[in-house]
Amino acid sequence: MFKKYILKFILAVFFIFSLGCGQGESQNPRLVIAIDATFIPMSFLNDRGELDGFEVDLIKAVAKNAGFDYELVNVEWGGLFGGVITKKFDLVISSITILEERKNRMAFSIPYLQSGVAVLVRKDIQDVDDLEKLAEIKATVGAQINTTSYYFLQKYEGIKIKTYEKFGHAVIDLANEGNDAVVGDSVQVNYYFNKNKELSQNTRFLGSRLTSEYYGIVLRKENLELKQKIDASLTKLLENGTVQKIHDKWNLGEFAVVPLPE
Repeated sequence: MFKKYILKFILAVFFIFSLGCGQGESQNPRLVIAIDATFIPMSFLNDRGELDGFEVDLIKAVAKNAGFDYELVNVEWGGLFGGVITKKFDLVISSITILEERKNRMAFSIPYLQSGVAVLVRKDIQDVDDLEKLAEIKATVGAQINTTSYYFLQKYEGIKIKTYEKFGHAVIDLANEGNDAVVGDSVQVNYYFNKNKELSQNTRFLGSRLTSEYYGIVLRKENLELKQKIDASLTKLLENGTVQKIHDKWNLGEFAVVPLPE
């Protein structure tokens, strides 16, 4: 009889302990989300070493609204696409343009931002108002490698393309007259122009936004259920104004437009 009481007591304690351990633990599925934190103000490491920016706030809202827990990982640009394809992470958000050729390997969410290419050129380079003129004078133009801005430049014969691992390095080189102009995402170009007094004094925009691109969240092509949930969550956030509020918080500027939900 005594042994029975002992056994019941042990089982009761184990049951209570199990309940206690479960309290506060989320039952939501968990996503690993990769982001290249080198794109101020879209995604970057703040003074506390934490991921911050428009896309960080956005993907947190999308994941939470879709019922997911998440882990954000900082990954260099060159490892983003291969990482999602090989299942190192589930999602990628990093100002990635939705392109048909990319759809052959990956899937995209509905667009969350419309942006495009913008150009900063040194003010001492006069009588130049478009990229064709820069090509005529065989200007050296900087761009971050393997971005849509980099591929966009390749259409202009005569331009000497100088590549950089990070767009910020191209801007520093421009300020030091290491190149004649830089091409980059309009949000990024606008940010550096407004935040750097020397840059705003010595450079100018070459026209306005030169292209129209849509950014989407990247995931694996076969993960149709996840795509449906991400699209539904993003649609709701576009409709209720959440995405626009995050846009305004980070002052993305007039060149970046929050699209209407599909």
